Amino acid sequence: MALTKDFKDTVKARLDTDPEFRRALLEEGIDLLLSGDVGTGRAVLRDYINGTIGFRPLSEETAIPEKSLMRMFGDEGNPTAQNLFAVIEALQRNEGVELAVTAKAVA
Repeated sequence: MALTKDFKDTVKARLDTDPEFRRALLEEGIDLLLSGDVGTGRAVLRDYINGTIGFRPLSEETAIPEKSLMRMFGDEGNPTAQNLFAVIEALQRNEGVELAVTAKAVA
């Protein structure tokens, strides 16, 4: 399902004005990746990137070509671990946060 321009504009406006929402969206994207929902995680991170740093500045920061980044986070993207972790590191630095993984028991 394609997102409407109005929805994307609404998300962008919220990302611009709500630091807590920005951090939550970044965290959610990474949580989805870690839980195995890679497609949704990439989509959430793509929305986060589009609404915050943008692909061109992210490219400059990671030394990964902009078009490669856009493909990585596209519908059929398949980023290497090295590139994915470089992006996550840059996004954390840009947001001014350090995310941590915690283990929890599952029943």
